[in-house]
Amino acid sequence: MTPESSTERPEGAIGAAVTPGLSPSPSMAGPGAGSGPGAGSGPAPEKAAFLRKGTESLREWTALEGTQKGDSRKARQGIVWRNVILMALLHFGALYSLTLIPKAQLLTLLWAYLCFLLTALGVTAGAHRLWSHRSYKAKLPLRIFLAAANSMAFQNDIFEWSRDHRVHHKYSETNADPHNAQRGFFFAHIGWLFVRKHREVIEKGRKLDLTDLLADPVVRLQRKYYKTTVLLMCFAVPTLVPWYVWGESIWNSYFLAFILRYTISLNVTWLVNSAAHMYGNRPFDKNISPRENPIVTLGAIGEGFHNYHHTFPFDYSASEFGLKFNPTTWFIDSMSWLGLATELKRAPKQMIQARKERTGDGTA
Repeated sequence: MTPESSTERPEGAIGAAVTPGLSPSPSMAGPGAGSGPGAGSGPAPEKAAFLRKGTESLREWTALEGTQKGDSRKARQGIVWRNVILMALLHFGALYSLTLIPKAQLLTLLWAYLCFLLTALGVTAGAHRLWSHRSYKAKLPLRIFLAAANSMAFQNDIFEWSRDHRVHHKYSETNADPHNAQRGFFFAHIGWLFVRKHREVIEKGRKLDLTDLLADPVVRLQRKYYKTTVLLMCFAVPTLVPWYVWGESIWNSYFLAFILRYTISLNVTWLVNSAAHMYGNRPFDKNISPRENPIVTLGAIGEGFHNYHHTFPFDYSASEFGLKFNPTTWFIDSMSWLGLATELKRAPKQMIQARKERTGDGTA
């Protein structure tokens, strides 16, 4: 269901990410970057086979998504019609779903919203702030929960999502950025999924060090059984619970808790790539494209403080100190209070203020 930009695999990404490189830099990934949660200082010998498999996976990705150098022009312009058709059908289904809202039980609507929140956390607190940025560490139970929620989001498995997200952040607004906002709102929002990846995205992606992801058994397990977990978490659970537990019609359950919820979750994620890179102020760095966008913040449960996030990508809160609407940060703070999240990284106030004065646009 999720469209792919280059191959027969779905591509999803939230708009701002950690800086990937041959090894994540301390300034971008924070202290301890490159070591997976619970993974220790490096992969144990018994994980060597998984690491080799992961390396092979990277080579397969390059081979599948890349094209011959002489055919790079075609690679940039080729339309992935399968994605166009699937996304058109999904959005038509979502429009139809709106007509079912008055006919559905209140519990079904509340359930659909709960599924949306879980979906969002799987991306924001999981694939984004934990696995892409390494902005905090999570104990095994929390990582399992976030991996399950990430499968409910169906925006690619954690490994692929984080890989593409790191490429986006390291090469933001260039041809190596998967959803380069310089190519316009439509491309940054959804159009990047309708065409094959630019060859520079593939070439730069080859250079990333992703061993921290491969060292996490939760990431490996979710990747191995991704299709199964998506069928269960994205489709079966949201659809069957209202029908079985309180007698909602299977029709209403399918269209409201699956189709409508999934379509909305995709679009609020994509708004971080598009709107939050084009509309808003830049109080922390006026020299980069990402902006502070309160509307995106509301939809993406805290991911709209985008100028801050691209300036301080290692910060687990993805927003400045103070009273900010940031449900993802509240969730991580709650997990920290329970002892399930540790080593939460934060940009010091002095660093934030100095950066504002040096490169901000003077709006905050």
